Amino acid sequence: MACSWDIHSNISKAEKLVIKAANAGANIVLLQELFETPYFCIEQNDKHFGLAKEYPNELIYYFSELAKKLNVVLPISYFEKSNTVFFNSLCVIDANGEILENYRKSHIPNGPGYQEKTYFSPGDTGFKVWNTLYGKIGVGICWDQWFPEAARSMTLQGAEILFYPTAIGSEPHDQSIDSKDHWQRTMQGHSAANIIPIVASNRIGKERVNDTQIDFYGSSFITNETGATLQQADRSSESILLENFDLNEISQKRNEWNLFRDRRPDLYQNLLTLDGES
Repeated sequence: MACSWDIHSNISKAEKLVIKAANAGANIVLLQELFETPYFCIEQNDKHFGLAKEYPNELIYYFSELAKKLNVVLPISYFEKSNTVFFNSLCVIDANGEILENYRKSHIPNGPGYQEKTYFSPGDTGFKVWNTLYGKIGVGICWDQWFPEAARSMTLQGAEILFYPTAIGSEPHDQSIDSKDHWQRTMQGHSAANIIPIVASNRIGKERVNDTQIDFYGSSFITNETGATLQQADRSSESILLENFDLNEISQKRNEWNLFRDRRPDLYQNLLTLDGES
């Protein structure tokens, strides 16, 4: 979906999409990153700190009631304030409306139009897996989706599906760059390497501040456990994607491949360093 500075309208639109997805049979519904507002990280402006909310908050309570009413699981992305620190966060709401643990985005990007380090500290929760009514799910937030360590960590913890709410599009400093295919292939690789389905939800629309504009390229998609794309939205349309998975069947396939049996954690110590040596 596209977002405006009418916050009430954004929440209402998100609610309608969740209801539509649930009525079509969805059990877990993934909304995009920071759907309550436009992607304010397009600029550096202290006024945006006023958008942050403590955990839990009225947005989470609102969607908790909706999750309970519709019997769906909802990962909800929001801008978190914790005392004097700010995070790009997400909590999972179970299908009975129970508000589960909070996750704080681990990897914080910074570049033209994506100036998240202005607003967010690196998350301190570690990667999480939530045991919901419809299975164990892992959720990373946007930039997290570029890091294989995050996907592997969540799968090791028992995740059966990985979800990535996202806000990505054009590069304001160079309009010739189109990262859409790279973005998708990266997550397809996580899916294939971990034998796990992946669901990515990206915003659409053009958002502009002064001379900086991002054309969010949508293209939300769902893979199967081998990384093959099963469903994909276009670049500009408000969309709902639906897919069914037999989690027991996928678990059996993962067991048959023995990728996790053959891992060698004793050889991966350099992954705990920044430069591969220290």
